[in-house]
Amino acid sequence: MQILNRTLKCMLATISFTMATGVLATSAFAVDITGAGATFPYPIYAKWADAYNGKTGVKLNYQSIGSGGGIKQIQNKTVDFGASDKPLTVAELEASNLVQFPTVVGGVVPVVNIPGVENGDLRLSGEVLANIFLKKVTKWSDPSIKALNPSLALPDANITVVHRSDGSGTTFVFANYLSKVSKEWNDKVGADTSVAWPTGIGGKGNEGVASYAQRVKFSIGYVEYAYAKQNGLPYVTMQNREGEFVKPSIESFQSAAQYAAWDKAPGFYEILTNEPGKATWPIAGATFILLQKSQDKPQIGTEVLKFFDWAYKNGGTMAKGLDYVPMPANVIQLIEASWKSNLKAKDGSAIWSE
Repeated sequence: MQILNRTLKCMLATISFTMATGVLATSAFAVDITGAGATFPYPIYAKWADAYNGKTGVKLNYQSIGSGGGIKQIQNKTVDFGASDKPLTVAELEASNLVQFPTVVGGVVPVVNIPGVENGDLRLSGEVLANIFLKKVTKWSDPSIKALNPSLALPDANITVVHRSDGSGTTFVFANYLSKVSKEWNDKVGADTSVAWPTGIGGKGNEGVASYAQRVKFSIGYVEYAYAKQNGLPYVTMQNREGEFVKPSIESFQSAAQYAAWDKAPGFYEILTNEPGKATWPIAGATFILLQKSQDKPQIGTEVLKFFDWAYKNGGTMAKGLDYVPMPANVIQLIEASWKSNLKAKDGSAIWSE
């Protein structure tokens, strides 16, 4: 009996050790990952993160602090990945030892708060939109606005411009578009994540602009399309480069996305504003992930890539549900091939081999 008891105790001890090591092993592989940056893709990243956590147990902590903040944080290695709607040039990537790749394409939309004006009622051209943000057009009753909206009752009220106060890729996309349609904007303001706004009040993040636009009567601002829908903000119908008036939608974003030549874009540098096509939304853009080329913690870098690999393969329907355009299969192949060749551990080994 004593021998049996000793044997039973040994068996129980062995089982307990196995269970303990099993728990430890599971915990070791359930590595949480951190990212920060663009607010433009936050709705889809949050949705992907929730689904991925349910599937794998891995948590994604993403701070939507704006593209400028995301670039700084990945440069300083305080997060596992950065996110920006402004693509970095090859020279900028090399200077910071970074690589980048696109995740989805979306649209930046002007939104208004004018009593009685609903989704798509107000028509604007690129030139008139630029003049509003240049403070050259200051009233909703301005003749240049009335000429585009002869049947719309517009008030003789002052226009309040709402813009981003933080470093923002959404701002870059918006200002890049204005630079292409207005020489004066290009000469006086230009395009960057932060610009010297000629007029207006600033909100932090797409969330901040949406909040101001909701509360300030007779205002106009710009946000990523998902924020306009989520906050019930009436969007503007825009005249594109073909002279057609187009509403924001996944179809009009797809029309812009088809002109992206990812296979010919060094470092995946591609801007999708003012693209051709009668059905094209003119203020479209991709959003990008930034990673350190040389990974101090290669196992964490691999976890980041596993997340985006899963998102590419399983998150397309979720992206479309929020009116983002997923990357096509041939582009995903280009992206993952770049992971294999460009992302290395300190010993020079690749961190992605799938």
